[in-house]
Amino acid sequence: MNPFAKTLIVLGMVLVVIGLLWQFGGRFFPFGRLPGDIVVEKENVRFYFPIVSSIVLSILLSLILYLVRLFR
Repeated sequence: MNPFAKTLIVLGMVLVVIGLLWQFGGRFFPFGRLPGDIVVEKENVRFYFPIVSSIVLSILLSLILYLVRLFR
């Protein structure tokens, strides 16, 4: 099998697992509603900027990509 096809299959399975964890694990770890995320609510407007969630996601993805490069 083509190595690119294998990579796409593995990436798809990882995304499915992340989606399931996000769907069912959201009650236990409120990702997207962490302390430090900016929420401004006015009468008809709600502005939401998940700055801390973005930083945590960036750190996790950097760590995962570092480990992938390390073991390759």
